[in-house]
Amino acid sequence: MAQIPALIDTLKLALKNHRLTYAEVARRLKMSEANVKRMFASKRFTLDRLDEVCKLMQMELSDLFQLYEESRQRITQLSEEQEAELMRDPKLLLVAVSVRNRLGFNDIITHYQISKTDCIRFLAKLDRLKIIDLLANNRYKLRIDEDFRWLPGGPIERFFEKQIQGQFLKSRFNGDLQQRLFLFGLLSDASAQVLINKMQTLAKEFTELHRQDARLPLDKRHTIGFMLALRPWELEVFQPLRRPVGKKV
Repeated sequence: MAQIPALIDTLKLALKNHRLTYAEVARRLKMSEANVKRMFASKRFTLDRLDEVCKLMQMELSDLFQLYEESRQRITQLSEEQEAELMRDPKLLLVAVSVRNRLGFNDIITHYQISKTDCIRFLAKLDRLKIIDLLANNRYKLRIDEDFRWLPGGPIERFFEKQIQGQFLKSRFNGDLQQRLFLFGLLSDASAQVLINKMQTLAKEFTELHRQDARLPLDKRHTIGFMLALRPWELEVFQPLRRPVGKKV
């Protein structure tokens, strides 16, 4: 679990920014410098000792945690190699998608045929990939950004494209919580850009609703597929009927 060592690294950086050496910390805390160095090297602190060091900088523990949160690397995309690793094991990919959807450990093992042992192993792998920080009692904290996206044209996006073409669109979209709307017409570049901007705004709203609904129990949520697409396009059946450019009527 990378969270505690990373928190101590944040503390060390804060001391450096306040120009407090180990010798000065030792003097103020009435400890030997050797013990202070050993404490930081082992990264083992009691909460009281952590609080004492923070107070040397006129900080509260909450200030340190805030600095830690701000310093964490927020992942917006994985590398091609990381996505390929997820794709090698369908269960690992399922757990990765589940944590992105903020399912808890018990939700995952209850909802899917994944054993506790395997789920812990997969969560540990996601921790190594820095997608999550694995905490005590199989809890986790997401490290991916709210705007996280799979790589455009990457292994996972290609996989989902096949699922969309082969499964998602094979529906009449006439059931509960289902809607399909397809529009086709002639638009200027400026009008097309207006629609693209609205799509981006709607995508952000989807992300925010997804974040808010994470507080609800799993039986109050649904796995929702939501697709938006826009591109210059013409029905193939019409293309042979186009008059060549420049040819007179």
